[in-house]
Amino acid sequence: MEFITHSRHATNITPAERFLSAFGGGLLLTTGLRKRSVPGFALALVGGGLLRRALTGHSYLYHAFGIRTAPKGQGAQTISVPYELGIRVDQCIKIARPRNEIYRFWSDFTNLPRFMRNVKSVEDLGDGRSHWVARGPAGRNVEWNAVVHNSSENEMIAWRTLPGSDVDHAGSVWFRDAGDGHGTEVTVELQYNPPGGAIGAIVATMWGAEPSQQIRSDLYRLKQLLESGHGCVYQSLGTDEVDEAELESFPASDAPAYHP
Repeated sequence: MEFITHSRHATNITPAERFLSAFGGGLLLTTGLRKRSVPGFALALVGGGLLRRALTGHSYLYHAFGIRTAPKGQGAQTISVPYELGIRVDQCIKIARPRNEIYRFWSDFTNLPRFMRNVKSVEDLGDGRSHWVARGPAGRNVEWNAVVHNSSENEMIAWRTLPGSDVDHAGSVWFRDAGDGHGTEVTVELQYNPPGGAIGAIVATMWGAEPSQQIRSDLYRLKQLLESGHGCVYQSLGTDEVDEAELESFPASDAPAYHP
């Protein structure tokens, strides 16, 4: 799991907030320096921080909680997670089945709850849109609508969530022939902005909902399901058995970068 950080183009507050930060920061800085005391020095530090916020347009507090009040700008209609926010997860696994077969299985999103443990249901709404219900931290359900905005048969499916989703995210799944000529490499690349931002992600991890491990486990279940040739993997393998096996057998690898 990777927390996305960028030092450039990270404006996340509105022009009005920048103006207020500049005005308030300048006032506090001037007042603090005039006092020539410890409390005055503290005021000056706060004022300096507000001036930095005004000059850069970036609030560290907003970033920590996944908040962005600045407009998304060009391409906002097709962006679910601004690139300077969120958490990036990449996972890859090799499955001993043909690429077209795995693509066909995955492209029917109603199949996904069969191997994604925390996905309770997926409803096909037509026109590439779907409604998802998943288990969130502490047993809370989270829901979202998603749309497939890019796809290439037997190669790639890319999706993003629509406005109003409980968790904003976007990602892609790639299907490539394995390097040894046998089977298929399935790569999932996901970026999401959890409620509460980075702090929310840390809290979710404490509740046992670390997304990288979840995707890793789900891909192993997909491997078991497709290589077994039937849909009875959950009946033949208990949860504890699958968890133990995946930790020993999952081939860790770095996924390639996303190419739209």
